[in-house]
Amino acid sequence: MKRILCMLLALMIMSLSFAGCKPTATGPKTDKVVYLINGALGDNAFYDSGQKGIDNIKSQYGVETRTIECNFDAGKYEPGLEAAVQYSDVVFVISYAFEDNLKAMADKYPDKIFVNIDTIVQNSKSTITSIKYVEEESAFLAGVCAGLTTTDMSIKNINADKVVGVVAAADDPVVMAFVKAYEDGVHYIDKTIKVERVVLAGIWDDPAKGKQAALSLYDKKCDVVFQVAAATGLGVLQAAKERGLYAIGVDTNQNDIEPGYVIASDIKDVGKTIEDVYKTIKDGTYKPGQVVKYGMKTGTVDLVTEATVQVLPQSIVDRISEVRQQIIDGTLAVTKYQ
Repeated sequence: MKRILCMLLALMIMSLSFAGCKPTATGPKTDKVVYLINGALGDNAFYDSGQKGIDNIKSQYGVETRTIECNFDAGKYEPGLEAAVQYSDVVFVISYAFEDNLKAMADKYPDKIFVNIDTIVQNSKSTITSIKYVEEESAFLAGVCAGLTTTDMSIKNINADKVVGVVAAADDPVVMAFVKAYEDGVHYIDKTIKVERVVLAGIWDDPAKGKQAALSLYDKKCDVVFQVAAATGLGVLQAAKERGLYAIGVDTNQNDIEPGYVIASDIKDVGKTIEDVYKTIKDGTYKPGQVVKYGMKTGTVDLVTEATVQVLPQSIVDRISEVRQQIIDGTLAVTKYQ
């Protein structure tokens, strides 16, 4: 009996020894995710779209998530990044104005996964993956929409002057890519249409300023004003309703925010991007240091006209669909801003 017990004990020790030698997974942890934004939620556009993606991966994968809002306060950038890396395994970051901080943090923590959204940021250790949208394609369609609308006198309150406008929150490369492509789309329809601009000085979260800018454009006989201004742009939609004229929304479908006055929205689906990238992180196909481009072919940027109150006649909707397909097919080349 004593001999049998000794043999059993020896077998248990051997089993534990082999178990200790069993290989373990060495891949990066991915179960804590931070969404770090330079601005703030509540814009019904770019930042909120990203939050929707974060919420969806939390629901789908059961991961822990946190959102850190810097509220356009430069003093919060560095602490926000530090808090993100201390808490999470994966950081989805919108890094406007703190790209250098992001590079330094990514080099300091090479085992963390950093996905930078909407601009290209490359650190010395090549660990940051950058998401670049081909926003020119959807903005071109927004211009096509505006051009067709201002030349269609059958639409209520459209005046005889062929003038449209755009309100931009800042003079930066991403915003100017929207503006220039919008102008190109307008002139694709009719080169004689005048495009009026108001470019603000980095004002992203002030709807009153956006409304004031839009009203100044409507005073210049603009029938349609395109907003590229995050939360500031909500004031553009309000101005359209006040004047009984029309606006084009941005980043999310804003057509029902002011029903009957927002004729289309230029979609940049940040949430879908976050979901797509996180899927590659989970399935092992993610590669750090890449620049990944999302355009109309991926369904990530587009122009949507569906609305509770439909303003556009079917002829304009059909023409927009034709141009969209030409862009996807490559028979119509949209000029890139950068």
